[in-house]
Amino acid sequence: MKELFASIRKNAVGLGLFAVVTAGAIAVAQVGTKERIQQNIRAAEARALNEIVPIGSYDNNLLTDVTAVDERFNQQLLGPLKDDAAIHIARRDGEISTLIFPVVAPDGYTTVIDMLVGINADGTVAGVRVVAHRETPGLGDKVDLKKSDWVLEFNGKSLFGLGEDEWAVKKDGGAFDQFTGATITPRAVVGAVKHALQFFELHKAQLLSLPATDSSEEQH
Repeated sequence: MKELFASIRKNAVGLGLFAVVTAGAIAVAQVGTKERIQQNIRAAEARALNEIVPIGSYDNNLLTDVTAVDERFNQQLLGPLKDDAAIHIARRDGEISTLIFPVVAPDGYTTVIDMLVGINADGTVAGVRVVAHRETPGLGDKVDLKKSDWVLEFNGKSLFGLGEDEWAVKKDGGAFDQFTGATITPRAVVGAVKHALQFFELHKAQLLSLPATDSSEEQH
């Protein structure tokens, strides 16, 4: 009997140690994966900035001339942003030409869709880029410019250039294409871009008068 109890204790200790080691390994892997994901998102954002406003179209430092999305603004229009979310500002000869907003579409098919939406000073869309998503490969992932040119449909559009009902996918009576077999994802992106344009119009005077935080050097 003593040998049985000893064996049980030994096995229990072994299982306990295995569980601790496994949990630790999973935690380390999750931390490492989270850091890599964040690095990938930051890299995608940096690339997207210069796709929306090409180098040569501005003369300030696009990466450092930013303003926080804080209590000054109606943050809800831009979606559930991270605490460090910031608006990037492109200037030409000291004047703001384009603002690039962090935008989160909360209603993607699988989860949230992280985007950047560039809006020119005249209220037209400079460009839209999806920088992180988990939409279905071959269907919803067509919101990514690497998969299709669908996001280019937004270029030059404005909040008032289209009717209220046109800011929707065609299935809902709007002006924007949906994907065969996937409507939820493009519907979410169209809605998020519309909200970004509403954010711009709501805070237009304040946004276009933001002081430069670092415009001394051109971004390279």
